[in-house]
Amino acid sequence: MKILYLETSSKNCSVAVSDNEQLLCLCEEVSENYKQSESLHTFVEWALEGAGLTLKEIEAVSLGKGPGSYTGLRIGASSAKGFCYGLNVPLIAVNSLESMIEPFLGFNYDFIIPLIDARRMEVYTAVYDGQTGKEVRETEAKILDETSFEEFKDKKVVFVGDGAKKAKEILNLPDAEFKEDIYPSAQYLVKRSLEKIEHKDFEDTAYFEPFYLKDFHGVKKKQS
Repeated sequence: MKILYLETSSKNCSVAVSDNEQLLCLCEEVSENYKQSESLHTFVEWALEGAGLTLKEIEAVSLGKGPGSYTGLRIGASSAKGFCYGLNVPLIAVNSLESMIEPFLGFNYDFIIPLIDARRMEVYTAVYDGQTGKEVRETEAKILDETSFEEFKDKKVVFVGDGAKKAKEILNLPDAEFKEDIYPSAQYLVKRSLEKIEHKDFEDTAYFEPFYLKDFHGVKKKQS
């Protein structure tokens, strides 16, 4: 099955194409300015060209559903739904935090804890078993303080993601590892997406909404 993957929940605008588990092409760029609206469809074109496929050959679309940037998730979801409608193919949605743990599975970590930077001292996070990748604490929006994650102080833990920088400064976990330059990536949606396809765990394209986790707080305009 030829699958198109979109991951737009963070500063990394990421697109991949696979034939079953074989990754055919990956196009991604990390930008402080969140370039999803500018780059996403160009990256889709490049990824398909690199994979040697046309859009009509795509048989499913997989989306990193969040949590993360509200605007980025809106762009990714609307694009994924548009492709699914146009191609009449199923939509798969994967928690974006799961794509962050994939490169660290099977190493000597007891737990892998992704941290997506939100505003101030807040992060989007979950806790995963370091060997199996099984979720042991569900996704939440968490305010960091000195006592956060202290129950893991005697475990081998790695914190991954752009929220790891502020976590490193405040957490009282001297033995933990912190990997700051990790973002959700389309290439790490492949395994989980194939599992969902096998179980026919598809989204209802018409009613699908990204996993925002929190309500959007926009800037209020001043009354004139």
